[in-house]
Amino acid sequence: MVKYFLGQSVLRSSWDQVFAAFWQRYPNPYSKHVLTEDIVHREVTPDQKLLSRRLLTKTNRMPRWAERLFPANVAHSVYILEDSIVDPQNQTMTTFTWNINHARLMMVEERCVYCVNSDNSGWTEIHREAWVSSSLFGVSRAVQEFGLARFKSNVTKTMKGFEYILAKLQGETPSKTLVETAKEAKEKAKETALAATEKAKDLASKAATKKQQQQQQQQFV
Repeated sequence: MVKYFLGQSVLRSSWDQVFAAFWQRYPNPYSKHVLTEDIVHREVTPDQKLLSRRLLTKTNRMPRWAERLFPANVAHSVYILEDSIVDPQNQTMTTFTWNINHARLMMVEERCVYCVNSDNSGWTEIHREAWVSSSLFGVSRAVQEFGLARFKSNVTKTMKGFEYILAKLQGETPSKTLVETAKEAKEKAKETALAATEKAKDLASKAATKKQQQQQQQQFV
């Protein structure tokens, strides 16, 4: 049994810009799970297509119940191979990715096609397919469900990372990450609470002074 994912995303940038950003998207604030990237092969075919293979190292966070099934010294990183075919004449880029370790626990294969958006030639659309499988007897269904949920979460991070890099390449200010937004909100809340505390102290001091003055006036009456 294999879990299948099919989705489509749109980046509001031209295909040329997305193609350039693709090779520069690491690191970004949304890709902290990506540890390393290395180009292991690259060639230009006679029909002017660019073929590349990259090796990526990513963190391999397992669910707690799955950690009990594996030795403590099992590798906590997963190695990903990424093959890409770029066709500049037709403005398409096709990528294939799959993990080469922990394959028995979970295999995630992905195919993406980047092409010009059919409604707006200045935009780029991404057609994404993924297959999640597991060979673990008895828990394969649970592993696949976990893998599919994590894959969907990573797609969201991938798109936000793309938008972040595209904004930088276009000289714009990248939108703030959720972590940065939350941190600013927390700091603002602290400042508001501090200001409220100081105001309360001031009001209490004024009230105490006024009460003291009233008591003194009553003594002279």
